[in-house]
Amino acid sequence: MVGPRRPQFVLFGSSIVQVALVSKVGVRFSQTFTLERKAVEVLDQIFRKDEAIQPSLVIVYFGVENMRNIAIHLKSLSEKTRIIFLIAPPVNEAQILQVLGVEDRKNEQCKKYADACVKLSHEMKIKAIDLCTAFKQQDDWLTTCFTDGIHLSPDGSKIVAKEILKVIMEADWKPSLDWESLPVEFA
Repeated sequence: MVGPRRPQFVLFGSSIVQVALVSKVGVRFSQTFTLERKAVEVLDQIFRKDEAIQPSLVIVYFGVENMRNIAIHLKSLSEKTRIIFLIAPPVNEAQILQVLGVEDRKNEQCKKYADACVKLSHEMKIKAIDLCTAFKQQDDWLTTCFTDGIHLSPDGSKIVAKEILKVIMEADWKPSLDWESLPVEFA
């Protein structure tokens, strides 16, 4: 006998999403696509509208310039496909310079992206996680959350996983995606 269909969760985003999975912390998701600049171009190939089974949840992390088009496409897949935007975390500018030798990422720029993404998520009625605020609630975020000033350490990944689980648990989605609300397959 076949049990109930399990929800499919997909992380769709930049290298921050990929590195978070490599650390094997928190939540396990079914697929990761690292596409940065080509995300909109490949949406139809990755998220095909004619598929019989659509993802239950897509967690999106990209620069704000692609977010509107990505959200429009994902919302068109199914009325039961839920979306969460991960809004850019702060960066450790000194660590970026030390490890990567570049000065192209600044918190001022991250704040502009975060503000634009918050505005877009409210406008489109999409759940969003403000990683900037979440990280800065931890006193030692500058020294514990990054491997190179940009990509997340296991501690940074734990914060992201905690925030994702919090949104899933608090969301008023029907059906709920909270693990405690899912049907039991094996008893």
